[in-house]
Amino acid sequence: MDIRNMPAIVTGGASGLGNATARMLAAAGAKVAIFDLNEEVGEKAAQELGGAFFKVNVAEDESVAEGLRRAAEKHGTARILVNCAGIAPAVKTVGKENVPHALDIYRRTIEVNLIGTFNMISKFAAQLAAAEEIEGERGVIVNTASVAAFDGQIGQAAYSSSKGGVVGMTLPVARDLAQFKIRVMTIAPGIFLTPMLEAFPQNVQDALGAQVPHPSRLGKPSEYAQLVESIIRNPMLNGEVIRLDGAIRMAPR
Repeated sequence: MDIRNMPAIVTGGASGLGNATARMLAAAGAKVAIFDLNEEVGEKAAQELGGAFFKVNVAEDESVAEGLRRAAEKHGTARILVNCAGIAPAVKTVGKENVPHALDIYRRTIEVNLIGTFNMISKFAAQLAAAEEIEGERGVIVNTASVAAFDGQIGQAAYSSSKGGVVGMTLPVARDLAQFKIRVMTIAPGIFLTPMLEAFPQNVQDALGAQVPHPSRLGKPSEYAQLVESIIRNPMLNGEVIRLDGAIRMAPR
């Protein structure tokens, strides 16, 4: 699919992997809508790339429906969806003094990362299903999982569960949406230099990067965006999960 002039939506587009993706799409000529909860950062990012910002909670029905409606009014029916919104709590199944994992933290992680991703997919695809085909397809969805879906570390029970769910639904959702000629792909990033890691001291960043076999460094958000671009442009990429991780396999901690 050609990206030029295509309406696109990026969730979590105010920062990190989502922001790099939004910038790539804008540079390629797309009409970008950022869905995020951070209004100040999101508005600024949208202005910088000539796009639009909409405050959207991906885990809420009405919020997503309203965001899609407003984005369509602004840019037309979106053809590209990149799901980057997510949270990453670190809580052990049983903590100090034998305290069990707080269920509300587990539930919230599933709601945002897994249910929020599916909520965006289903509503986006329903809106797109009635649109005309363009060169044999209607649109593309790219989800964000994590290598934690496969090698979750200590303290990642909730996060790994949510990302494992995103991995697990990739093929069946791609099969569901094939009738509408909408492709579905998932990227599972390794250790990337997101705002959370940027807050770490340089020696900690270097130590994390050294765990990656090759290249032995943290991934760049622009490299995630580069893969998103390849997925959008290649019509045979569908129903698969791609690890973007420099061949890392995470240790228990």
